Amino acid sequence: MKAKRPSIGWGRAVAALSLAATAALAPMSPSWVERWYSDRWYRGIQPIVTGLSSLVPMALLDIWIVAAVAAIGWWGWRVMRAPRAERGRQGLAAVVRLVSLASAIYLAFLLVWGLNYRRLPITSTIDFTSARVSDEAVEAAANRAVEALNQLHGSAHAELAGFTTLATLRVSLAPAFAEAQRALGRDGFARAGRPKTSLLSPFFRWATIDGMVNPLGLEVIVNPDLLPVERPFVLAHEWGHLAGWARESEASFIGWLTCRASGSSAQYSGWLSLYWHLRRDVARGTLTRLDRRLENGPRRDLAAIAARLSHGQPLVQRASWQTYDQFLKANRVPSGIKSYDEVVSLVVGSGTDVSARPGLKSQESPKPYR
Repeated sequence: MKAKRPSIGWGRAVAALSLAATAALAPMSPSWVERWYSDRWYRGIQPIVTGLSSLVPMALLDIWIVAAVAAIGWWGWRVMRAPRAERGRQGLAAVVRLVSLASAIYLAFLLVWGLNYRRLPITSTIDFTSARVSDEAVEAAANRAVEALNQLHGSAHAELAGFTTLATLRVSLAPAFAEAQRALGRDGFARAGRPKTSLLSPFFRWATIDGMVNPLGLEVIVNPDLLPVERPFVLAHEWGHLAGWARESEASFIGWLTCRASGSSAQYSGWLSLYWHLRRDVARGTLTRLDRRLENGPRRDLAAIAARLSHGQPLVQRASWQTYDQFLKANRVPSGIKSYDEVVSLVVGSGTDVSARPGLKSQESPKPYR
């Protein structure tokens, strides 16, 4: 009896690809996404998904990557083992399966986290005005950062000595994360995920990536090469993504609020990160004056961060950041990776460079820093 030839699966592939393309291109009202997806659906599933993924010590992303590679390898092996006359058909079937899998993953990405890219901007909630963002205001914020770094350096390093693991840092920083969400008019709904490392750590090093959120498992993965002074802000930034703010500038803004509401080490880490961005926005002469005002401690920390970043591989850096730039633009972030630096506008335009909490649209001004 002649063996039945396996189905290629055209129907499933076309259906999955069509649905994924429709979801990618269909116009959606940001107000609708905010109300029905971010505030209801995502707000409900994030604590559950992150809570479950935090129970697993290893990164779920690693398990899924290994499974995907194994599946692709299996499909390839089947093609190579097939009779010569069947190899073309088997190869086509493998490609169709891959297209179906990619479409399903993209749809899951949108459902679990990705639609947060289409929500209302954070400036629709906070008392932000672009009129506050002037060259003078940015320079004043940079001066404030220098003062804070000089003042906090000693106590920050003393406090960091007690945070020997990412787990202890998580415990210390989580209450401030809830406070940052309340400052945005929310009730601290997002769960602070367990920070993990990954099999991708060498890639993070070569590409100079500090951390990421696994958008399907809602887990936080950090670069193990981060310096102690970098960890609080990077973790708080990734938690900002877990809180549903997909844009990099907005996640950094929540990370900034989290650090400002925490202890000396987190405040120092937040100011250090902001200073990196502020340096790009001031005139060269002003930058020289700012750097000269930094005391030896903050200078050493900035030099150590620069040394860590110098270990990146240029080809990997360029390829990964160009890919991420296109990914952000495809997800309706027109400025791409330049959006990282837009945190300066959010901090200065909301007045949080001099206060711990932003004012909300219903308030007249930011509440003073305690």
